[in-house]
Order: sequence, then C-alpha cells, then structure tokens
Amino acid sequence: MIEVPEAFVRQTVEREGDAGARWVAGLASLVRELVEAWGCAVDGDVTHGGVGIVVPVVAPGHGAAVLKVSFPHPGNVHEPDAFAAWGGRGAVRLLARDDGRFAMLLERVRSSSLAEVEDIDEVAVVAGRVSRRLAVAAPGGLPRLRDMAGEWEQQLLVDAGELRHSLPAATLDAALATVRELGADQPGLLVHGDLHARNILRADREPWLAVDPKGWVGDPAYDAGTLLKALSLRLLALDDPHDVREAAHRILDLFADAAGLDRERVGRWAQFQIVQACFWGRRHGFRLARRGAELDRIMWFADRFAEVLTPGHA
Repeated sequence: MIEVPEAFVRQTVEREGDAGARWVAGLASLVRELVEAWGCAVDGDVTHGGVGIVVPVVAPGHGAAVLKVSFPHPGNVHEPDAFAAWGGRGAVRLLARDDGRFAMLLERVRSSSLAEVEDIDEVAVVAGRVSRRLAVAAPGGLPRLRDMAGEWEQQLLVDAGELRHSLPAATLDAALATVRELGADQPGLLVHGDLHARNILRADREPWLAVDPKGWVGDPAYDAGTLLKALSLRLLALDDPHDVREAAHRILDLFADAAGLDRERVGRWAQFQIVQACFWGRRHGFRLARRGAELDRIMWFADRFAEVLTPGHA
C-alpha cells in the first residue's frame, strides 16, 4: 500500500474542492491497480509535483521506472502524446500509458533538477539545448498555441482595465503586439509549454531530460518565457534596473543561441509572458506569496521586469 503525501492531498483539495477530495481518497487504490496491471513492484517513497504523484517502481523489461498519476484535467491530457512523439529525444521515455486514468509509466531519471545549478548561464544554455532537442514536427491532434492567442489578447485587455498596475502603456502594447503578430505566425513544431528549470532533470542516457510537458504545437521560442519567469526570482536581489535588464537579456541570448532560435522572437514571447505574470499575480498571487507585503514587492519587481524587457526600452 502506498502512502500519498499529506501535502499533496491538502494542495489538491484546496485547489480542486470536492472533486479533488474524491480523487485523492481513491488514489492509493488506483496506484495499486496500475502497479498490478503493468506488473510492476513499488521501489521507493512517493513524491509529488503540483498536479500528480510519482511512484518509483521496477517494471518488467525496463527496470527502474516511475508511475505518474495526475489529477484528471484538460491541461494534463496531451502529456503522454508529447512523450510518445519525442520517443526519448530530450525527454524521458514513455513506457506505457492509461489515458483514461491519467497515468503513465515513464523512464526513471535522477531526482536533481536544473534548478539546483547555481550558474544561471549554465541553466540558460542547458535549457536551450533541451529545447533544441524537443523541437520536432508535432503529431496531429494537439492543441495549437495560435488558437490560444485570441483568449490571451482578450484576457490582457480585461486585466489591464480591471486591475490596478503600474505597467507603462508601451509595455502592455508590446505584449499585445506579440500576441497579434506572433500568435498567428507559428511553425508546426512540438512545444513543451512548461520548460522551466525544475522540469529538466539530470539523467544518464542524456545529461538532462525534460518532464511534465503540456504538449502544444507552435513556436519553441515560447518556452523561453517560462524559463525566464522561473529564473526571475533569482534576479529579485538586483537593485539596479540596468543590472536586471542586462541579466535578463543575457539569459535570453544564451537560451536562443543554444536552442537555435530567432532572438527577437525569444525576447518578445518572454516579455509577453512576464506581462501575463504581472496580471496573474494580482488576481491569484504566486506560490511564493499569496498576499501581503511580499506579494506587493514581487509585483513591483514584475512590473519593472516587464518594462525593461520591452523592445526599445533603454
């Protein structure tokens, strides 16, 4: 019998309400059924991310593996499709799947992630190299970033009108221009969709492998924004806006070069995502701070960060 971490139970119930409570109540039994169906043996303690648990197992014919079971949600539907398309190229291998129960049997890699690397230049380069590995032709049936652009634009306009903020008009206009111009002009490549440093793990088959993809179709340059949002917390200690700007642009330069991507597109998608984060934080808070003085400090920084990333900002 596996033990579901209490923190995961609490987070799931807080986020999903009664549906989450019902799901976690049957999670141990669900894992047991999957372990038996795939002929596995549990091989360690259960860990978890934001929406799913990971159970170390030994799988027949594969050896060390993990069983991942996620809360049933539209955002988790295409994760196995992405893994299947990559076939182990830059990402962990998919060994088996049960889409109806949002479960996968995956190649096991190390527990340490790229987020533990202190050298921020190395983080940017490694993430770019992984992004290059993941940029393959997308299979049919996956959601396209271009189809999300209209909703993104509308939400930006609603947020700008409803929420108090200190974003300059030029900063908001640049984000809207990115959605309108780049949103419709995208290649048919597979996009991870959540390629931050915690989703890139150390491995032996390749030095680093990606996990937890969204499985979207579009411009790989979009992933630079996810990476930069996560790394921006490291830049909070910089007092001089010029230093923040230089550090951010260096991250984007290194990522774009390593990924083989157009630097302008990388920068525009990153600026757009930081603007999105400015409004998201005001509506929902962040994991680091939900309210109060600390959230206020982060929001002040986020606004300045979006401003210094705006094309043409001196």
